[in-house]
Amino acid sequence: MFEGPMGESIIGKAQERGLVDLHISNFRDFSDNKHQNVDDYPYGGGAGMLLKVQPVYDNLQKIEEASPTTNKRLILLDPAGKPFDQKMAEEFSEEEHLVFICGHYEGYDERIRSLVTDEVSLGDYVLTGGELGAMVMIDATVRLLPDVLGNNASAQTDSHSTGLLEHPQYTRPAVFNEMEVPAVLMNGNHQLIAQWQLKESLRRTYLRRPDMLEKISLTPEMKQLLNEIKREISS
Repeated sequence: MFEGPMGESIIGKAQERGLVDLHISNFRDFSDNKHQNVDDYPYGGGAGMLLKVQPVYDNLQKIEEASPTTNKRLILLDPAGKPFDQKMAEEFSEEEHLVFICGHYEGYDERIRSLVTDEVSLGDYVLTGGELGAMVMIDATVRLLPDVLGNNASAQTDSHSTGLLEHPQYTRPAVFNEMEVPAVLMNGNHQLIAQWQLKESLRRTYLRRPDMLEKISLTPEMKQLLNEIKREISS
């Protein structure tokens, strides 16, 4: 599952340039029985199967032996974990070594949780396994590393990185099907452009994700622009 998505586009190029190393291990290889089973029925009964602690533990030990000097953050993908967001991606991008543990089946033997530093959820829904969630988190994290993107400022101005949704953007042609690019973006006045971009970021966030505005400290300029937006909408 990892080889295709993780070998393409930005992530693939980052690996080619030596900006990130990605290693995939299968804890089925660490099973202690000839059938390579890594799951079993839960004590006390219940639906589904649980991942056993032994294969995961032994896999983590192997990772430690292979990289004994790195500071590791061990991340368990779990629906009960802390929701993943841009702030967490930024935290992960500062770490030296990330290890993602991808679950399957009904859940984990509870003792697996004692082996990790973080329990993280991609969102309020359940996937068949943690692999897709891990790939999303890896993508969101790797693109924040220095020099991974062609323009380092791109990541800094992304939606959610600033606490606001990103402002509308345009490219050529200036007019398409009678839809015109806002004139302010073509007048060369960088101060007016920056103010327009901030106002439109606030407008988009206010209309689509007003909850985000409650999580940031608004500057006096932002408050003034937001009041203007509210008057424009109500008029």
